[in-house]
This record gives sequence, C-alpha cells and structure tokens, in this order.
Amino acid sequence: MLFALLAVLQEHGADGAAAEVATPFRLNPGLIIWTWIVFLVLFFMLRRFAWPAILRLAEERERTIHRQLAEAEKMHAEAQAALEEHRKLLAGAKDEAARLIGQARTVAEKERETLLERTRQEQEHMLDRARREIEAERDRAIVELRREAVDLSLAAASRLVENNLDTDAHRKLVVEYLDAMGQAS
Repeated sequence: MLFALLAVLQEHGADGAAAEVATPFRLNPGLIIWTWIVFLVLFFMLRRFAWPAILRLAEERERTIHRQLAEAEKMHAEAQAALEEHRKLLAGAKDEAARLIGQARTVAEKERETLLERTRQEQEHMLDRARREIEAERDRAIVELRREAVDLSLAAASRLVENNLDTDAHRKLVVEYLDAMGQAS
C-alpha cells in the first residue's frame, strides 16, 4: 500500500511540479496530508498486528530473563552451600588428619617405650644369666680348686707320713677340713 501511495505522489509531482523545484525546506500541503494518512494507516496496522506480537515477545523475553535470573540465584545459593559444605568437609578432614597424626605419635611413643622396656628386660635377663654363669663357673672353679687342694694336701701328707692316703675315708676327712676352713674364712 505504501508503494501505491508513493507511485501516486510521483505522478502528481511529475505533472504539476515540473516547473517547481522540490526542496526539503518548502512546504507542500498535499505531501503533508498524504504523509499523515500513510503514518496513521501504518500506525493502526502496526498497533493492530505488530504491537501485540512485539509485546508478547517482550513479555516472554522478560519472563525468560526473570526465570534465568531466579535459576542463576538458585544455582549461586547451591554453589555457596556446596562451597560451605566443602569447607566444612575440608576442616573436618584437617581435624581428622591432625587426630590421626596425634594417635600415630601416641602409638609410636607407646611402642618406643614398650621396645625400651623390652630391651631393658632383655638386658636384665642377660645380666642375670651372665651372673648365674659367672657364679656357676666360680663354684666349679672353687670345687676344682678344692679338689686340687685335697689332692695336693693328700700328696703332701703322704710324703710326710710316707703313707699312701688315697682312700676315700681320708679324702672325706680332708674335704671336711677344707670346708671348715672355708667357713671360717
């Protein structure tokens, strides 16, 4: 329709305006009327057909934006909650790690003390065994020395008496004498 109006205006301008020069500052009442008519027709057509569609699309876009903002706020809140939960879990994990390290230190200290005590006991046991072995060796050496002393005493006595005192009775007599001497000293 707009093209039809423009065609009419061009024909009118070709017939009557051949002598006149068209300038942008000159008022042409016919052109003003036709411009207003075209404007009003176009305005009512746009208001009737385009404006409801434009409003509907704008409202849909606004609802979509509001929905997306609400979803973004919800996601932000969820992210904040997840972050806070992550921080709590991290703090809990740090506390748990510190607790486990403390337990490990305690267990290690107890194990160290147990090993030290076991080592002390083994040392005491070894010292006791060494003392017993030394005492047993000393007792054997004393017995051996007594035996040799008895033999030497018998040999000396037999030379003095010129008698062979090898009998068991004489041996017993010398052993008793040496025992009496050992108790006296």
